[in-house]
Parts: sequence; C-alpha cells; structure tokens
Amino acid sequence: MQFGRSYEEFEVGAVYKHWPGKTVTEYDDHLFCLLTMNHHPLHMDTNYAEKTTQFGRNVVVGNYVYSLLLGMSVPDVSGKAIANLEIESLRHVAPTFHGDTIYGETTVLDKWESTSKDDRGVVHVETIGYNQDGKVVCIFRRKVMVPKENYLEDRGGEQPGRPVPQPDKNWPGSTPGAEA
Repeated sequence: MQFGRSYEEFEVGAVYKHWPGKTVTEYDDHLFCLLTMNHHPLHMDTNYAEKTTQFGRNVVVGNYVYSLLLGMSVPDVSGKAIANLEIESLRHVAPTFHGDTIYGETTVLDKWESTSKDDRGVVHVETIGYNQDGKVVCIFRRKVMVPKENYLEDRGGEQPGRPVPQPDKNWPGSTPGAEA
C-alpha cells in the first residue's frame, strides 16, 4: 500500500480519489466539538438547530469536515511530507449533516523544486470533499514540501525509521524459506 509520494511521483493535473469515504455520525461531530471546545448550539443543540436555523437540524462543524478530508488525503498526498507549508484557502460551500458520507479527491495544481535544498520540492494541491449525493461541501488548497527520491534513499527508503524485529526468548527469528 502506498503511503504518500516522492516529488518525482507527482504530476501536474493528476487526480487522487481518496478511499474509503467516511459516514459522519452525531458522536463524531459532538466529540470533535467537545475536544476543540466549540460549543456552538448549531452543532450541539438539536432544539436550537431545529427551531432557529435555516437548516432545521444540526450542522457538522466545518473544522471536522476539513480535518477528515485532510486525513483522507495523507496516503495519496502527504504521507511522506517533510512539512505542510501553507493552507492557502479553505471554503465550506455547503453544509454537512449527521449521517452524510464524505468522500474526497485531490488534484495536483503545480509543483516546483526547492530553491534552498536539492533533495525536496513543493507540491500545490486542491482537495475537494463531497457527500453521498456528489454535492461539494468543502474545498481547500495547500502547499506541501515533499522529499525527492534521494532524500528517501538517504534515510532508509520507503519506510524510513522502521526497526528490524530482534530475536529473543519469545521469538527466535524468521524461519528460512518461510517468507511469504
């Protein structure tokens, strides 16, 4: 399974469709609100949302939707990132409700090599999130610093920092010829 990409693997115009989607539950929304101390009644109070808002029901807090989409994009976009440099824009263009399933996809808008270090580059991407009906609910653009292949090779390849299991009294080591 791929986890992120090197600079060389990104192509301008490429679209990565993140899988699987995530159905947003009331619990997800309330837990995120409580963890982030956002107690706005639009998200937490059903009576308030039903009687006083244009939506007539609770709306999922936008930062959760953004965070969900950002997380969905990690295996395709930033799993090997050196740094997230900038969130250029973030727009919530339609509400998300409890029970909606969110899907995401990211388009590579541009890329350029670092001017200060030759082992990395910057990728400019746009991620959109949409619900089960295809209605776009969130759009954001960001710039991510990603390694070039030589950066990864110098640090252990595809899984840098991964330890090697050490034989001991509980595990004698792998059996020759038993590798799958």
